[in-house]
Amino acid sequence: MRSDANIAGPMTDPVPGPRTESMGTDVSRETPSPMDDTPIGRAAQLAVEALGRAGEGLPRPEQTRVIVVANQKGGVGKTTTTVNLAASLALHGARVLVIDLDPQGNASTALGIDHHAEVPSIYDVLVESKPLAEVVQPVLDVEGLFCAPATIDLAGAEIELVSLVARESRLQRAIQAYEQPLDYILIDCPPSLGLLTVNALVAGAEVLIPIQCEYYALEGLGQLLRNVDLVRGHLNPALHVSTILLTMYDGRTRLASQVAEEVRSHFGDEVLRTSIPRSVRISEAPSYGQTVLTYDPGSSGALSYLEAAREIALRGVGISYDASQAHIGAQKDPSMVEGMQ
Repeated sequence: MRSDANIAGPMTDPVPGPRTESMGTDVSRETPSPMDDTPIGRAAQLAVEALGRAGEGLPRPEQTRVIVVANQKGGVGKTTTTVNLAASLALHGARVLVIDLDPQGNASTALGIDHHAEVPSIYDVLVESKPLAEVVQPVLDVEGLFCAPATIDLAGAEIELVSLVARESRLQRAIQAYEQPLDYILIDCPPSLGLLTVNALVAGAEVLIPIQCEYYALEGLGQLLRNVDLVRGHLNPALHVSTILLTMYDGRTRLASQVAEEVRSHFGDEVLRTSIPRSVRISEAPSYGQTVLTYDPGSSGALSYLEAAREIALRGVGISYDASQAHIGAQKDPSMVEGMQ
């Protein structure tokens, strides 16, 4: 049984398709529910808003910000965070380089970068002293985004670096010698605290720690923070933890809220207001060699990473982030997480 809401006047929208007009009247028999009343319509509208919002641009930092994405605990979203924040910043108009320091090469895969054994990679930069410019590749899907890939050779770099001169600062020197203008360098670290991670900590000024909203979220973080203190005290005085990002947030569970509250009480203002929800789209995107920003720009994950990137960029130039302007709200509205997956 149809309600009066299913009856409308003349169809003036340009969408083609079959229509049944009643004889002698302008009443359409087709249900003209607005496009944004359907899940697909909402997703399309969010995608348009996301891409339009990304194109707005953000203030660029006065000098290149080198951000180390680290957490020796596996499965917390380091690589996912690195590539999606990098893509978000690039879509906002920045020039961004991702340095893949994880021998698994997952960041390279997610960005669609070839990283088989013969490809010039970050291994050649660290061990063979090859210039960084000779291994950097552009990411085809996102203008302004570049990647220094990792190959399987990097798995042996920890041992090979031990005998080299200035083994802790080889990445730092390579970055300093890189002449192309960049706004951000994001370094994806392996899930360990070995020489590769130490090279990243010496090369960067900021540490971004992804923390998943799960039980034992803070376990093991003490060792990472101690290592940051050691590197700051002996090798890189500028190093500091600038950003904590909550990942895998599911507002439908009490545990996620408790973990988020605990992290915010422990780290204070270092925690971004934006959190990253659990999202099937975020998990699917790497299998297509894409970030979630290009795979499904209207998904809750894409929108959250765009807002996180905006927050990071504004913090970097001393502008406070206005959460009321955020277009996501996935962490507040659990149904959005379900509907947008």
